[in-house]
Amino acid sequence: MDKEPITLNGLNKLKEELIFLKEKKRPEIVAAISEARSHGDLKENAEYHAAKEEQSHNEGRITEINDIIARANVIDVTKLNNEGKVIFGSTVYLEDLDTGEKINYKIVGRDEADLKQKLIFFQSPIGKGLIGKNKSDLVEINTPSGAKNFEIKDVKYI
Repeated sequence: MDKEPITLNGLNKLKEELIFLKEKKRPEIVAAISEARSHGDLKENAEYHAAKEEQSHNEGRITEINDIIARANVIDVTKLNNEGKVIFGSTVYLEDLDTGEKINYKIVGRDEADLKQKLIFFQSPIGKGLIGKNKSDLVEINTPSGAKNFEIKDVKYI
C-alpha cells in the first residue's frame, strides 16, 4: 500500500467530509430508504431505488476516504526550512513570461488538487515542472496547451 502525500489542510478536509458522510448523510439516506419502503412495492418504487443508489455512492465515498486517510503521509511544510526550493506543499508565485500574468499555485496531493482553487497535483505537468526548482529560476513547462515560460518570483511554506 503506497503512502500518498497530503497536506495537513487536505487531511483535515477529508476528515470533515468523513464525519459529514457518516453522521449526517448516512442517517438521512437510511431515513429516505425507510420512508420509500413504507410506500409499498419496491420493484416499482423509484424513490427506494434512488435512495439505495445514493446509499451505495455514500458508502463508496466513505470507504474511499478511509483508504486515503490510511495511506496519508502528512507533509506539514510550515515545519520545513524555507530555502526557496519548490517542494510538495509549498506555494509558488510565478510570472508568465509570455503574458506578464502573475499566478500562484500550491502543490498538493491527488485528492486535494483543484485547479479553480490554484491547488495543483504534484504529478501534473506544472507540478512536475516546478518541483525541485528555486526562487528566481526560469522554468519552461510543457502543458496541454503548449510550452509556457515562467519565472519563479517566490516560494512560501504556508
